[in-house]
Amino acid sequence: MLTGVRTVFVGGDARQIEVIRKCAEMDASVMIAGFEKLQDSFQGVTRETLTTELMADADALILPVVGCDDEGRVSALFSEGPLRLLEDHIAAMPKHGVVYTGMAKPYLRSLCEKYTIKLVEIFERDDVAIYNSIPTAEGALMMAIQNTDFTVHGSTSMVLGMGRTGFTMARSLQGLGANVMMGVRKSEHYARAEEMGWKPFLIKDLGTHVAGVDLLFNTIPTMIVTAQIISKMPREAVIIDLASAPGGCDFRYAEKRGIKAMLAPGLPGIVAPKTAGIIIANALVELISEEIKIRGDA
Repeated sequence: MLTGVRTVFVGGDARQIEVIRKCAEMDASVMIAGFEKLQDSFQGVTRETLTTELMADADALILPVVGCDDEGRVSALFSEGPLRLLEDHIAAMPKHGVVYTGMAKPYLRSLCEKYTIKLVEIFERDDVAIYNSIPTAEGALMMAIQNTDFTVHGSTSMVLGMGRTGFTMARSLQGLGANVMMGVRKSEHYARAEEMGWKPFLIKDLGTHVAGVDLLFNTIPTMIVTAQIISKMPREAVIIDLASAPGGCDFRYAEKRGIKAMLAPGLPGIVAPKTAGIIIANALVELISEEIKIRGDA
């Protein structure tokens, strides 16, 4: 239980609704800012304005998946106006307070470091990232189906990066009968891809493998699908970039060449916000409970 823990939610999308609900059910003291347009009513939840006074008593500040940009702007789907997390807000937090977000930008990291406030990036946890890869893969498949005139079954589908999202993406494609090619950087990933029945190749050799690709799914957050690579792809190919913004694809050149290329970060919050929210909520409750235990043992 989270009895007595003062949690402050600032901004977010539909995923945050599930997290708010879970914290309230666990008997936390829940205050939300930036939810003026949200119609849902939560038992035991109070709506507040983002102020230093609100932050002064916060045991936990819970931000959206991408906490804020490098000017402090917080994504807030249900807010009536812009929402900004300022230096004064972090400075006002008690020293035992913890900031929770999916992944943090340099602005948020630097503020937490400056005021010695603990920062926890939930998506750094393997369990969260693996669970989150499921709605990501489903959303990417939805996009592929909507933007092609051929079936995934029998297609030549390439996945770049055999991390947690890449692995789930490749396995999902394989389950639909695609011929899966997997671009890897490590020898152990090469071996695992081969064992899974995929056709592995080294990322450095990408240019020699894209000539016959139908679908390309990128999970690597660096410029990897360059103009040079795109120039070797069939015009009918579709690129779906699952890496965090700005992605790893030269979208300008893809458009110039007539190849459909789409940046698709945050798919879990779009295609399955309830499931994605429950994943975050369960991890958050566990993390806050661990923090309570640490403070109690200190």
